Amino acid sequence: MRRRGVPLIVILLLCAIFIAMSAASLRAYEPPIDTFPPADATPSVEQPTSFSAGPVATLIAAGDIAACGAGESEQTARLLATIDGTIQTLGDNAYESGTAAEFANCFDRTWGQFRERMRPAVGNHEYYTPNAAAYFKYFGAAAGQSSNGYYSYDLGSWHIVVLNGECGAVGGCGPSSPEAIWLRLDLQASTATCTLAVWHEPRWSSGAEHGSDPRYGTFWTELYSAGAEIVLNGHDHDYERFAPQTPDGKPDSATGVREFVVGTGGRSLYPVRAPIANSEVLRDDTYGVLVLTLRTSGYDWRFVPVEGSSFTDSGSGVCH
Repeated sequence: MRRRGVPLIVILLLCAIFIAMSAASLRAYEPPIDTFPPADATPSVEQPTSFSAGPVATLIAAGDIAACGAGESEQTARLLATIDGTIQTLGDNAYESGTAAEFANCFDRTWGQFRERMRPAVGNHEYYTPNAAAYFKYFGAAAGQSSNGYYSYDLGSWHIVVLNGECGAVGGCGPSSPEAIWLRLDLQASTATCTLAVWHEPRWSSGAEHGSDPRYGTFWTELYSAGAEIVLNGHDHDYERFAPQTPDGKPDSATGVREFVVGTGGRSLYPVRAPIANSEVLRDDTYGVLVLTLRTSGYDWRFVPVEGSSFTDSGSGVCH
């Protein structure tokens, strides 16, 4: 039996219907407008972390601070109220023995008002309370682990290392001690161009009460090898600034570490001896705080005295 062909008119009609349906389907899907970049947009590329783009930061520092009914911690606390920035204590925060009562009644009422922007360091007086327990409870996680009390943080483009100078409480401060090993690894891991370190007792000091302490030679060696810029200490209740120097106390303006002793937080002031080698400024009659402006490739310093005092000290340095 012979099949009859489909009329041409029917084929043409079916083709027209198919084309119309396809066009409608294409119009039915339109990508959301916000999936299209503007005409002048450029492809997004993930940018590497750049410390040079980081903000300028302010660090305010002093140690040997609060004792109920004695000293000038109320006056130095008034300075903190007028200066924005991160507050770094340099140890011996609450006298005489770093007890819970002394933190509550002496420190908390003065410097403790600004605890939310504070990073602490522990001093020898905190350990007059066994294991510095009241210190670690008061500051909590901001003080690092209670088993050792050393930690680090980044501020702007700078790396800040806070060490525990109470060597007997943390297994020593020598080259093979847990703290020295931690310091070495921490410095190796940091990608910051500029580094500042803090602990309580100074490696170098013209103070008559305590003076220089060679126990911290390892700290200085590690910091010098890593290209650190600044060390901040307290313990001697005076203000002293040193020229940048090597671990063995030789001047080194190119790669040396500059030390500031700022034991002027309020407890009392101690007399000083004749300035030792590389000491540039030494003062034993003024309470106040050191204000550091930490820039991407350098720093400025300014000692700010309490009201009624006129001594100050200021200058600038560059990062290695």
